[in-house]
Amino acid sequence: MTNDTRAVRESEALNWGALTAYLRDALLKQDAFLARYGPTALRGDIVVEQFGGGHSNLTYLLRFGDVGLVLRRPPLGPVPPRAHDMAREFHWLSALHPRFPLAPQPFVLCEDTAVVGAVFYVMERRRGMVIRHEEPVGVAGQEAVRAGISGSLVDTLATLHAVEAGAPPLSSLGRPAGFMTRQVQGWGDRWSLAQTDEVPEMETVAAWLRARIPPDPERPAVVHGDFKLDNVILDPLDPAKVVGVLDWEMCALGDPLVDVGIFLSYWIRTPGDHGSSIHDALSTVTDRPGWFSREAVLERYVATSGRDLRGIGFYETFAVFKLAVVLQQIYVRYVRGQTDDPRFATLGARVLALARRAADLTTRHG
Repeated sequence: MTNDTRAVRESEALNWGALTAYLRDALLKQDAFLARYGPTALRGDIVVEQFGGGHSNLTYLLRFGDVGLVLRRPPLGPVPPRAHDMAREFHWLSALHPRFPLAPQPFVLCEDTAVVGAVFYVMERRRGMVIRHEEPVGVAGQEAVRAGISGSLVDTLATLHAVEAGAPPLSSLGRPAGFMTRQVQGWGDRWSLAQTDEVPEMETVAAWLRARIPPDPERPAVVHGDFKLDNVILDPLDPAKVVGVLDWEMCALGDPLVDVGIFLSYWIRTPGDHGSSIHDALSTVTDRPGWFSREAVLERYVATSGRDLRGIGFYETFAVFKLAVVLQQIYVRYVRGQTDDPRFATLGARVLALARRAADLTTRHG
């Protein structure tokens, strides 16, 4: 196993025989797959491992000899309406990869749920380094390297937002008009559906957001929807070089400042606060010397993108509110017995910490 995969959890095993048969038929009909790997790529037995970093969709590493592929499918059991839409994610990657090569290349979408029990897609595997809870060798203690990664992440986000969103096929995949109105309403509705306890702060924040929805931007953009440090793959030999961007489930056309707010919400600058619920909810390493300050993040984005960030407080507040809802949606699956992943047991406390942080932000930003 690699350092970012583990053995497949028994409760999340799929029908590997049916999957192998399907892939050997479907992938060998794909010109893009054949051009990259050749017609003999899928010989031999399949070896499957599971990526353990995410909390949402199930993601597997499929290896046929030296060929590594990635399969993504929704979590087990019922899921919220319009969430975990693998077909949507596949079509976004298909349209985006030629214009933003850091998005992995997808190869095949399977909408026959008889194969593994759900719609899924298979894409290329990007190799590299993902920084989550600890810094790897070559980054740890290296302030200049940390600064280089910080700048590269901001520049990558600005590059994504510069992709021409008004031309097909991207233009057919979203509706920029009214984007923020739908976002605020939609995530408020998702909270109501997933709620397990009364959290007055969430109602307060939802009302604050509804009263302050900004106008549509003059330049809509491709919005990643969850852009953060551990959704970016770095070159191990040159950590400041980004080699891939992952997790496009929430990609859309709309207001790019949503991504900046999300990036800020994860970019914690609280040294020594590793024991708190809020820090656990936003696990990161960016409180260490060398990583950009939040002010430096915003300055770099303005310099690279030319966009106006004077209203960024709304977007950061929305991002924290949205993250609380996302974690609540995962937590409710654990409460209902849809997953036995032990990581999810503590998410209720993390949701509450995020709700309180979002409420604090409404006070700060007025």
